[in-house]
Amino acid sequence: MPLEGEYLDMPVRVDELDRDHFEFFGHCGNGELRLQQCSACGLKRYPPTTACPWCAHPDSTWELVEGKGTLYSYGEVHHAIQPVFREFAPYLLLLVELDEQRDTPNPYDGLRITGNLATSDGDLAPPELVGQVGIGTRLRVVFKQIGEGIALPLWCIDEDAEQPAEPWRYPIE
Repeated sequence: MPLEGEYLDMPVRVDELDRDHFEFFGHCGNGELRLQQCSACGLKRYPPTTACPWCAHPDSTWELVEGKGTLYSYGEVHHAIQPVFREFAPYLLLLVELDEQRDTPNPYDGLRITGNLATSDGDLAPPELVGQVGIGTRLRVVFKQIGEGIALPLWCIDEDAEQPAEPWRYPIE
């Protein structure tokens, strides 16, 4: 049976045939951020895929990661094309570098994962929170349950982490 849910009144479906994403979102549904780890070279990867991007080995296991990291880059959306997102604009699309596997296998490589900025309750962040976040902000994963056995990983400010005095933000003209 597929994983099915609803996010912001939009249907979400992950079919069993999409084995890698089915497993990823199933783990999220259990409140766990698990990523594939190559059975040959031991490196973790995201997004889920059928072979290791570093050594091309096809076998992997799903390993639990802490779900904490640093904002590596972001996009700030002011004009939402999807109507349901308009009420949340501006909102952030984040690229978070996880603490695991930083600068591995090479300098400036890292384990990075995407998601939206949210409150600690898993709701999309309001504008005042969006304005506080920039490159260097410390984040942690939160899960938004969207159906039985399926959740979306989102990111909120890690209140327990030391934050930069002034995280870098793109200038808005």
